[in-house]
Amino acid sequence: MIGRLTGTVVDQGLDGTVLLDVNGVGYEVLLPMGTLGRLGGSDEPVTVHIHTHAREDSLLLYGFENADDKAAFRSLLGVSNVGPKSALAVLGTLDAEALHRAVETDDRAALKGIPGVGKKTIERILLDLKGKIVLRGSMTIGTPQVAPRRSADTMGGIAGQVVGLLTSMGYKRAEAESCVAALETEGKSTEDLLREALRSMG
Repeated sequence: MIGRLTGTVVDQGLDGTVLLDVNGVGYEVLLPMGTLGRLGGSDEPVTVHIHTHAREDSLLLYGFENADDKAAFRSLLGVSNVGPKSALAVLGTLDAEALHRAVETDDRAALKGIPGVGKKTIERILLDLKGKIVLRGSMTIGTPQVAPRRSADTMGGIAGQVVGLLTSMGYKRAEAESCVAALETEGKSTEDLLREALRSMG
């Protein structure tokens, strides 16, 4: 069972998939949107915490910035009707700390607009995960460090997704957030909003 990988990203897709070269072996890893932009540049070694998802016909690797996000992903998989794709979408908008805050305060707005997460699923997440998301910080000896709050989660689902996409493409988070905040999101798909943001950012 693979629990963590450190290597160099040699290829990446718009869906968050990266090819991670670890000592000459290429691992295909699916990341929440925006994770790669926070981990570092494409030429720098990165470390991702891995959840290995075994299916009858394949073995999929899901990677996360820290142990808290990985644990939150596993908690989401325990919610009825939430599969890996939806769980990854949630963590592309909310990190573990933000998800914990949303669940404990019944903040439905924070989960609204995330692809694959409808009203019924939001209710299940809020109900099933109450009191179950434990933040462990950096997992190092000493006082745990709480992951910084991503300002993208306050922008709503689609806006947060687009900010994540932009950061995965190499744009700075502050620049991406400023651009998306200036755009009208009502009634638009993630793809439409991403196109507008890219045009706006030149």
